[in-house]
Amino acid sequence: MRIIDAHHHVWDLTVRDQDWITGPELAPLRRNFTLGELAPQARAAGVAATVLVQTVTVADETPEFLALAARNDLVAGVVGWTDLTDPGIADTLAAMRELPGGAGLVGIRHQVQGEPDPGWLLRPDVRRGLAAVAAAGLAYDLIVLDHQLPVAAAVAAQVPELTFVLDHVGKPPIAGGALQPWAADVRALAARPNTVCKLSGLVAEADPDWTTDGLRPYADTVLEAFGPGRLMFGSDWPVCTLGASYGEVVDTAHRLTGRLSDAERTQIFGSTAARVYGI
Repeated sequence: MRIIDAHHHVWDLTVRDQDWITGPELAPLRRNFTLGELAPQARAAGVAATVLVQTVTVADETPEFLALAARNDLVAGVVGWTDLTDPGIADTLAAMRELPGGAGLVGIRHQVQGEPDPGWLLRPDVRRGLAAVAAAGLAYDLIVLDHQLPVAAAVAAQVPELTFVLDHVGKPPIAGGALQPWAADVRALAARPNTVCKLSGLVAEADPDWTTDGLRPYADTVLEAFGPGRLMFGSDWPVCTLGASYGEVVDTAHRLTGRLSDAERTQIFGSTAARVYGI
């Protein structure tokens, strides 16, 4: 089985700050994390390829990531960032494709979880931008909080030509142990045929003393809602290191999907990401 890690990050604080890394809980992340550090861990876990995902809403980051991916065999695709509200977004996306490594651009993401407007995704200018992402043949990663899932489902219905990829299963309140209303909302999103989900970020939403059994209800919910053909594994490295090593995250994903057939697990650990991102 060829494993694709569909979600990880890198950053260099000497190049730019990651202003979201604040407070004592996130202090271990306030250092550089590089592909050189990730690569041996990924290989040891049986990961053959990865998708590098944006971290900040800065235009320069995406060209840097594309160039980095072009120099490294591990990274098979980049989910970058651009301003969805820019009237010239179609030209911007086309220009990105012409950059060094531009063929590796597979998706766009914006930090919707940080937008103060609860209906931001439904704004006309945002929907025009999302339509441009679809026209460019790219996917759109949804990084939203659990209470934003209904709006995510609504925009997926309004832009049916675009594939929406839900990051981190919609950030359910795992630490608090609640399933509702997250479970109902994630099922409503999954009812849209143009949506897929990343089995990622569970550790980050759980208590430090998390267990596989504690994560299982959330994994089982998205397995049932999306099915293996619309679910893809992601490590969320290095954010995951707040609660687990890279190898532990991969092993936990294997255990959470251990009841499935080999064909179903092949979809989750590689085929879904390869199809959705074209890698």
